[in-house]
Amino acid sequence: MQTELAPEFRDTAEGREAEAILRKCVHCGFCTATCPTYQLLGDELDGPRGRIYLIKQVLEGETPTRSTQLHLDRCLTCRNCETTCPSGVQYGHLVDIGRRIVDEKVPRPPLDAALRWTLKEGLPSPLFAPAMKIGQAVRGLLPASLKAKVPVARPSGKRPHRQHARKMLMLAGCVQPSMAPNINHATARVLDAAGIQTIVAPEAGCCGAVRYHLNDQAGGRAQMRANIDAWWPSIESGSVEALVMNASGCGVTVREYGHLLKDDAAYAEKAARVSELTRDLSELLPELVPALKARAKPPSGVIAYHPPCTLQHGQKLRGGVETHLRALGFDVRVAMNEAHLCCGSAGTYSVLQPDIAYSLRDRKLGHLDRLQPTAIVSANIGCITHLQSGSDLPVRHWVELLDEAISAD
Repeated sequence: MQTELAPEFRDTAEGREAEAILRKCVHCGFCTATCPTYQLLGDELDGPRGRIYLIKQVLEGETPTRSTQLHLDRCLTCRNCETTCPSGVQYGHLVDIGRRIVDEKVPRPPLDAALRWTLKEGLPSPLFAPAMKIGQAVRGLLPASLKAKVPVARPSGKRPHRQHARKMLMLAGCVQPSMAPNINHATARVLDAAGIQTIVAPEAGCCGAVRYHLNDQAGGRAQMRANIDAWWPSIESGSVEALVMNASGCGVTVREYGHLLKDDAAYAEKAARVSELTRDLSELLPELVPALKARAKPPSGVIAYHPPCTLQHGQKLRGGVETHLRALGFDVRVAMNEAHLCCGSAGTYSVLQPDIAYSLRDRKLGHLDRLQPTAIVSANIGCITHLQSGSDLPVRHWVELLDEAISAD
């Protein structure tokens, strides 16, 4: 796809990157078949191909409108289209560029702007944890829309303190420690059982995705730099072998630090090294299986697994979780239909686009329920919370079930 950049974009890094991405696009439309919003809405402009044309028009100098902004807002950034694309179009990078430019040119309505500000400032804030505790304490009194965002408080157990020769950094995250603290503790216990010690750098916080994807890209990059600073002493000394991520949304972002900070002279090299060392927790399963198999006592019944988009499309990691959990004796199954489609969580998407998000959630749960499971597992806190809001079955991170299986008497 040829494009003639407007003068304001010709000599910018963003413009050059966007032009290179657009050049790969052949307008084939394969992406529309796997785009969740196109499947629901049936509008070409609510699919990747249509959004690419909207971004192309803006880059060529056409003035964007509120309608342009809405079509880009409705994108889940699930990156399913990237998995489908035969030309390797990096749509996720292009839509980030397009959204930032459009937001500069199109003022948002006051309520929309206020909600986005609250999310980007509130979720990574130290105030989020006490606010979540209050919400959990009065959960039964909350309206349904807010109650869906506040998970029931569950015990998290103890974090192991044994020392091991093998050490890995672990990102605690911004919302996960408050919403589901057992995920981090279960991760530490499972890795401890396999002889791996997890280290949390207290100065590291949000991975930067919340701000970045709400078009505060400067703020997102600032958080990325802060995390790199927090991790770098351990990385530079060689005392850790990897950064392990148990939230696939954080994982896909940290894996792209090298790309997102490539033009930062002070951090480009460090960011590339951080990306190189980043591993999703599921990537450790091949070595965890032999270490844990003798002590694993999986529960009976079918476990339905929802692979998050950030894992199967963003990080291109498919099939590992269910395969290796089956090797440990779990009866893990993936939905027969539309296992590739987004559940509708997508970070803050379920707050900003609730109608689409809940339609996708119910569609996903319908496919998972056909497996007649005793529980649902996933690999990202957003997916887990979103699916739980529509299901009476327990929805948990797969590492929590593995932790219980190796701890069973």
